[in-house]
Amino acid sequence: MENKSNDQTAAQATHSNTGIRSLEPLIGTWQLGGDTSGTVQYQWLEGGFFILQRVDMKLFGNHIVCLEVIGHMKPFGQEADEQIRSKVYDNAGNTLDYVYELEGNTLTIWGGEKGSPAFFRGTFNEAGDFNSGEWVYPGGGYKSTMQKIQ
Repeated sequence: MENKSNDQTAAQATHSNTGIRSLEPLIGTWQLGGDTSGTVQYQWLEGGFFILQRVDMKLFGNHIVCLEVIGHMKPFGQEADEQIRSKVYDNAGNTLDYVYELEGNTLTIWGGEKGSPAFFRGTFNEAGDFNSGEWVYPGGGYKSTMQKIQ
């Protein structure tokens, strides 16, 4: 089996699925800050249709480890969904659904469906190596920053 670099896989995504390609600025390893600590890593899955996110973080004294698969959902025999969706699997046994949007330098991640009262909104700096924002949800929220380290 041939091993392709992230650059080659990302190039495939340009031809295979332009919507998911909008999340290219996330690819890499990020150090978390704000009310969180830890790391987040985004990488292309072979073929360029999906991004894998691996999280190892602490939030409010909880150690959270999870894997997220991000892309356009395409049920068997159907067309791909226009929205960029994801499924998270965490170390507490939860499965969570999100919808991603990156417009300009603003990243919005909706909990469940677009327009949900639970969401993250953060802004990238001009260099694209820092994002600052906040998770908002009914009854709470927290500040989160990401600094690209690789």
